[in-house]
Amino acid sequence: MSKRLSIDFVSDVSCPWCAIGLKGLQAALARLEGVVEVDIHFQPFELNPQMGPEGEDLEEHISRKYGAAPEQMAQTREVIRARAAAVGFTMAVDKRRRIHNTFNAHRLLHWAGEVDQARQLALKLALFEAYFTRGEDPSDTDVLLAAVAQAGLDAEEARTILAGDRYAAETRGAEQLWQSRGIQSVPAAIVNGRYLISGGQPPEAYENALKKIATS
Repeated sequence: MSKRLSIDFVSDVSCPWCAIGLKGLQAALARLEGVVEVDIHFQPFELNPQMGPEGEDLEEHISRKYGAAPEQMAQTREVIRARAAAVGFTMAVDKRRRIHNTFNAHRLLHWAGEVDQARQLALKLALFEAYFTRGEDPSDTDVLLAAVAQAGLDAEEARTILAGDRYAAETRGAEQLWQSRGIQSVPAAIVNGRYLISGGQPPEAYENALKKIATS
């Protein structure tokens, strides 16, 4: 009999390692079919909560925030591209030019989680594809609505949410909750509320960790 697990996946839609980690987790779960079953709940984390609506040039942002030189950034981009490709995700590093505010994306993810967990997963993946594969702005209303439609959710309902402040308090509250529990970097996968798998791990790491948790 398979063991049922609950995973809170804390992440941001503008975090490349979060996309890599989610695809790695999905690959691990495919390998563990019949061993574990999981409920995945996506939890919000903003890497840049103060980012303005105009966004910021990506290289300038990384240089300012992390002090990275152009050569370091180029090396990191190639590592990210290769790691993403290894789990079947296209990271088009040449198309991603700016960093953007992601709060509205998290509001929609919160709503999607109330509608259906499978739709929430589909929306998360659609948002990752929009930003990392096509280089689109995840704060743009049209981009968000296209992702909502791709996930099979109600675009008109999403438009109404974006036009107001619905789910803003819930999203802020969830962000504060996970920060209060010590989550300061993402991705972070918290299994059954007790076990932390930190970082964008390869499938083997998730597989081994989940096996141990399932048999503990």
